[in-house]
Amino acid sequence: MLLLGILIGLGLSVCLWLWYTIQFHRYFGRDYPKRKYGVVGWPYNFAKLKERQQCLEQQLFSLQNLLENAPLGYLQVDEENQLLWCNLEARQMLSLEKWQPGQVRLLLEVVRSYELDRLIEKTRDRHSSQQKEWVFHPSCENAEAMLEQKSVVLRATGLPLPQGQVGVFLENRQQLLEISQSRDRAFSDLAHELRTPLTSMRLVVETLQDRVNPPIVRWVNLLLKEVDRLIDLVQSWLDLTRLESNPATQLNCQPLEIKTLINSVWESLEPIAQRQKVQLVFTDTDNGWINADKARLHQVFFNLIHNSIKYSPSDGVVRVEANVNIPLDDKNQNESESLSLLEINIIDSGVGFAQEDLPYIFQRFYRGDKARSRSIKGEGDSTLDGSGLGLAIVHEILAAHGGTIKAMNHPQTGGAWLQIHLPQVMAKSVVQDYI
Repeated sequence: MLLLGILIGLGLSVCLWLWYTIQFHRYFGRDYPKRKYGVVGWPYNFAKLKERQQCLEQQLFSLQNLLENAPLGYLQVDEENQLLWCNLEARQMLSLEKWQPGQVRLLLEVVRSYELDRLIEKTRDRHSSQQKEWVFHPSCENAEAMLEQKSVVLRATGLPLPQGQVGVFLENRQQLLEISQSRDRAFSDLAHELRTPLTSMRLVVETLQDRVNPPIVRWVNLLLKEVDRLIDLVQSWLDLTRLESNPATQLNCQPLEIKTLINSVWESLEPIAQRQKVQLVFTDTDNGWINADKARLHQVFFNLIHNSIKYSPSDGVVRVEANVNIPLDDKNQNESESLSLLEINIIDSGVGFAQEDLPYIFQRFYRGDKARSRSIKGEGDSTLDGSGLGLAIVHEILAAHGGTIKAMNHPQTGGAWLQIHLPQVMAKSVVQDYI
């Protein structure tokens, strides 16, 4: 009986072994020809898997070699912000002479940049690409090295990766910034030099107006208009340069009611609007008071509403809507009033912006598609001649106030839609106490 039990157990073991072997062979050999490799095809599978692994390793090596020699810096951290790898360009940008490939260290230990660390955390938390630009100050061990190292402007783009890792592309913007500053200084110096001869030319033209015969007066008036355009262009460039260099000193802030400001702008533009048969529809908020520079904001809304009139058809409507918005994150806070924003929408009934122009609307000297422009200038009307700097100045004035502006096309009218957000909204009680 004992021998029979042993034989039965051995037979069951052999049967189980055979069953598992058959299942294993079926799983690995079901999709491949069996005649060439006998009953099963699993050797073919292992060969293909090995070939696939070698191919992936070769691709990984090629990508790593590409990143290592890329003109942009690249670094990668794990879920604990430990530096896993960075290329040569990143090591040079961040002054990582002592870090060697293969070392795994906390990023803040080798790169003293809290801006970079916060960008990585933000990218990981939001699971989306994030971008930040800041001035990076390389850390040095001694005073001599600190004098040699120069601060640079870096732009970083964080990309979320699997398993909580984050990849960061780095771009050195210092050289581009220096070129831009050098260009601005050159233009500013040129503008200063042009003011004196342009003023002299205007005086000469004004003198000629009273001394020429009537047939020639028309050409003298045209010359005067063009000289005024040049003077306005030079002055606009100087204003833009001053706003960019030190915006805070250019503002004289005081309590300002937005309704009064819009009405004042409309009174200045009403003759042009009547000639174009354009109507203004203004919707005001009860608490439309802000702390701002009256003259500068008058310049902002004069420019924007003037453009809306210029590109609106006859019998068109320009809508200006003002209301106070509270950010979503602040609605439950007790001090939400101080955190609220004044939103102003300016909407016309023209053809709107071309989609390819929208990203560049507020760049200096940028002009959109000429096909959307209409000639609505009257005799002697120089106010409709643009300099290409108006919207750039608008952007800088609003930025100096801590505000923003966005250009869109309105879904209902199809016309241009400019949306402004201004902070420092003031309650009526605060304004009365101030007055």
